[in-house]
Amino acid sequence: MFWNTVSGLYDIFEAFNSKANNRTAELIASYVTSSDTVLECACGTGIMTRVFAPKAGRVIATDVAPKMLKRATKKLKGMDHVLFEEADITDLRFGDNSFDITIAANVIHLVDDPQKAASELMRVTKPGGLVIVPTYITQEKKTAKLAVRLLELIGADFKKEFTAESYKEYWKSLGYYPEFRIEDGNVPCMVAIIRKP
Repeated sequence: MFWNTVSGLYDIFEAFNSKANNRTAELIASYVTSSDTVLECACGTGIMTRVFAPKAGRVIATDVAPKMLKRATKKLKGMDHVLFEEADITDLRFGDNSFDITIAANVIHLVDDPQKAASELMRVTKPGGLVIVPTYITQEKKTAKLAVRLLELIGADFKKEFTAESYKEYWKSLGYYPEFRIEDGNVPCMVAIIRKP
């Protein structure tokens, strides 16, 4: 699996885009409180997790790649309220209405069935809870386009590449109208924030 193979190098890309990633993590953290049970899908090596997890009551951080989870577990050692589990964002084992906040950062463009992923994120979130889905905007900046090409050369499989407008249209096509924020960086990140009815 590609993400297992690159788990040791993943943080290098994250450092290349640290401005956008740090601001996105801080934005996510601003929504999290000590009473929240949080699900994070595609946690990778824990880049976002380490920022918002200290504020949460309980966190289940998941990823499809065991080696990513292993690195994330090391980063968050000592945070006993954070559990790490292998999981597929398109087939979550959690019950309906289980989480106050569900996060899926920088993954929706990588999955074969993004509609199923969005449906699963909504399903496991409690009514009135938040679904937060940051995604890289790769089609509006030269540095972003270059990063995508380099990742594809080493085996990444981008199913979709978004502009700010096409990301809004993606959610509209699913019947959702999120609040959006853009965090600038070498690869800008657009954050969709959806309050589940």
